[in-house]
Amino acid sequence: MPDSESNLRSSHEDVVNGTSVLNEMKISDEKGSAGKKTVTQIEKNGYPDSIYINAAKIFQGIRTEKSKDRLLVRYGENSESPMMDFKDEHSKRVSYELAFNALKYQDLLEEMLLNSKTYPCYSIPDELTSLLVVMLYDLQDRKFKKRKIFAEEELVEEVQEIGDYLYSYRTKLAAALARCRIKYDALSIEYFVPETISKQEKRASALPVCFWINTLKISLEDVIRDLEMKGLKKVESVSDFDHYTYAVDQHCHDVLVFPSSLREELLNLDLFEDCKLLLQDKSRSLAVHAAQALLSESGDVIVAHVGSHLTVAHMSVLTNHSTSKIFVCGVKSSAKEEELKNSFSHMGCENIWLLQEDFTELKPTDPRLEKAKVILLLPQCSELGAGNPMELILSEHRDSGLLQDLFQGFVSEDKLRILAETQLNELVHALKFNKVQAIVYCTCSIYPEENELVVRKALESGVEVDKVRHRLIPSVFSTCSNSESSTEMFFKLEPSEISSGCFLAVIEREKDISKKVPAKDLLASATAKELLDGIIEEKPKEEVKKQKVKRKHKAAASDNKPKAAKLLHHQTGANVKAEVPVSKAASKIKEKHECPKKAASDIQEKHMHQNKAASNTSQKTVHQKKAASNTAQKKVHKKKAATNTPQKNVQRTKAASNTPQKKVHQKKVVSNIQEKNARQTKAASNVSTSKAASNTPQKKVP
Repeated sequence: MPDSESNLRSSHEDVVNGTSVLNEMKISDEKGSAGKKTVTQIEKNGYPDSIYINAAKIFQGIRTEKSKDRLLVRYGENSESPMMDFKDEHSKRVSYELAFNALKYQDLLEEMLLNSKTYPCYSIPDELTSLLVVMLYDLQDRKFKKRKIFAEEELVEEVQEIGDYLYSYRTKLAAALARCRIKYDALSIEYFVPETISKQEKRASALPVCFWINTLKISLEDVIRDLEMKGLKKVESVSDFDHYTYAVDQHCHDVLVFPSSLREELLNLDLFEDCKLLLQDKSRSLAVHAAQALLSESGDVIVAHVGSHLTVAHMSVLTNHSTSKIFVCGVKSSAKEEELKNSFSHMGCENIWLLQEDFTELKPTDPRLEKAKVILLLPQCSELGAGNPMELILSEHRDSGLLQDLFQGFVSEDKLRILAETQLNELVHALKFNKVQAIVYCTCSIYPEENELVVRKALESGVEVDKVRHRLIPSVFSTCSNSESSTEMFFKLEPSEISSGCFLAVIEREKDISKKVPAKDLLASATAKELLDGIIEEKPKEEVKKQKVKRKHKAAASDNKPKAAKLLHHQTGANVKAEVPVSKAASKIKEKHECPKKAASDIQEKHMHQNKAASNTSQKTVHQKKAASNTAQKKVHKKKAATNTPQKNVQRTKAASNTPQKKVHQKKVVSNIQEKNARQTKAASNVSTSKAASNTPQKKVP
């Protein structure tokens, strides 16, 4: 550089050194550590010409419009949707960063141009004023040093002309900046940043950063082991953070949370560069996990917006163990399709299908979506609840106009109404998919108009498919949330110093049980739940006929059995007929396993008498039973000794004989019955022979 220029620089060095440079917005570079090194080099020496051009186009659309009485700097006509050609993702991020910084300091930069007499310049048309302001910001950020020209960059004539023009006024511009600081008594350049932006940026800079683990490439255990080898210590929660610490997120098991101070170091780790750890706002991980929890093994997922490719990849990773497919809507260009395929391939995701149609263009009967069971709807919203709205706008390719809302700290009523109408249309369309079982609706908005009101309006719209309606259900996170973060059926996280804002709602399709479940089963279910109090279910006629037929068969089978094997029903009355066959009484005894086991017949008689006396007979009848029992014992003595042997499992046809033999002819049974009846008639005519048989001693009487 010539000596004259060196002397000129030294003449205003004191002014420049007294001026603080603007704080840069730190935006993560998805390309890893190599990309970060390139950014550092560019930030010290300026940007390629293409970045200045794109940043000027973005700024032209988001700049603050001023009233006529304050309109001193003219920008020409706004271009609502300027055509921008970004070389890569890094170039896009830097362009947006540069445009937003120019917006934050628009008033200051305009005052510098006017005070230094740099503007107006008749050789620079109004259409290039945006480029002038953007390049002035960069010149001040470089402490008014000359920009380096890179050999590989493509030069743009307008950029070269304005760059040279501003550099020629560098001393006057630096002095104008110093006068502005003195005028407003600004201790630092941050004084000129609007308070809403200042607070938001401070919160974003202190907010913990979240990384989700790509389990297709590495396990949680291996990540933890790797981090511990690098000196990081695991703690229970964010409140326990020290510098080199981290925690597992309380809602998502595959998300790790780190202090914001570790952001740059983490982005330079091999884990990040190899797509094993991926930086993303927590709200997107919440939405993905909520959708995965509703998915069956064979169900597919519809992602309504392509948004960030990281969200789609996370959904793919969580469903990798199943046969589910992820359908992504709105991939319009072949270049975008190729870019996404390369990214997904690099991350190991294989179950992703890209669709050209926008979500609202898809037909619910589309055969490709026949197995779709869950819709993940992440609509464009104001994003003001996000920890780093700029990051979310960039990663999800949102409208650049949202930067103006971010700068103002609020969304205008007209814009909020337009956003809410679009969100409602998309949610109502999602309700029309008759085979979809659930819808996950998630935003980063702080406005009820984009959250609760949209969901309620959709449910009240009366959308029915096959006469089936929808209802709200709690999300999977409701059980692990405190009362402050969840209201009613919605899951909400308010923006704070430790968390981004998030709104999440889960809508379920009610099951149409009326068509599939028979009326009798419905009544049975209602009766089991005690919903039909006092109403007796009437059995169908066919069932009644079947029961009658069963009774007839049972009766016939009972008649075919030998009389000696028939059971005697328990008598509760005092008058027990003596004519009841002894065989029935003996059979009843065997069924109840009351086999006599005592050696002395008198003890056995007394014991059995005590068990039956309370319910069946009076004291007088008891004495008659004993007499009849003694009579029966004498007869039993004459029978075979085998009849006195106890058995545990004796067939009913043998019960009357009380013999341990396995086969007893019915003739002997009938003969014994007749002899016992004769003796019992003489001893006690009104005594129940069934009870007498139960008191009969089993041991042979000598």
